[in-house]
Amino acid sequence: MARRTARYRGIHMQPSPWLIAIGSLLIVTFFTFPYALMLLSSLKSQADIMKIPPDYLPAEPMWSNYFTVWGSNVAPGRALLATTVIAVGATLLVLIVATPAAYYIARFRFPGRLAFLLLVLITQMLQPTVLAVGLYQEFVGWRGQMVWVALILINGAFNLSFAIWIMQAFFASIPKEIEEAALIDGVGRLQALFRIALPLVWPGIVTAIVFVFVNTWNEYAAAFVLVQDPSLQPLTVAMPRFLGLYVRDWQYLFTTALVAIVPVIILFGIIEKRLIGGLTAGAVK
Repeated sequence: MARRTARYRGIHMQPSPWLIAIGSLLIVTFFTFPYALMLLSSLKSQADIMKIPPDYLPAEPMWSNYFTVWGSNVAPGRALLATTVIAVGATLLVLIVATPAAYYIARFRFPGRLAFLLLVLITQMLQPTVLAVGLYQEFVGWRGQMVWVALILINGAFNLSFAIWIMQAFFASIPKEIEEAALIDGVGRLQALFRIALPLVWPGIVTAIVFVFVNTWNEYAAAFVLVQDPSLQPLTVAMPRFLGLYVRDWQYLFTTALVAIVPVIILFGIIEKRLIGGLTAGAVK
């Protein structure tokens, strides 16, 4: 009996705080090392980057790289604006369409519901790279900034299925009795969606926002095929122009990559509070 008790206590012993701290430090170091290396490379000169064997630390920090890059032919400012407009537009489009669709799927049973969900999931297998030729033929006549609208529609369509799938799971987890009580009190179905259901599914909405925004921010294939005007190209298409046939400005490429990360970090910083607050929002009257 004493052995069993000792074994039971051993299984449920709390790990040492030092082990937790060391493990957390190793994980953080592993994931932040590429970004630290990118930061150090952005401060190097072209000669330092091409040095063999390479040095991790720059011989002399070239902070001027962050000013020089804005005057280059890549024009990161315009590319960042294009990427932001496309990513925000696609995210809003997905939320507007996916929220009522996911709510209806979770709350109502209709013929072919399971087949529809499976079809939504299957569409995740299709990517812009596979449909590049068809997308080009579809939007080849869209000129100027209308090409941004085309990319918003394309990215919204390719990310819509995941948003519907994940959000309907969150809506389905909400007890129907909560909404039925509100309906008895005279609240309409639309009011029940916005005032009761949405505050309870904030984690699902945040997940969809992060997924759609990051996917659109990093999308390359459709933008590369459709956007031919350099002044309208997003960052994913504009950045490779630093790597020419005879000149490869790696330091400017790393600098622009760091600039491209900043809006995503800001998004996560804003959404983190919403994610934590959404776990309890709407549960207390």
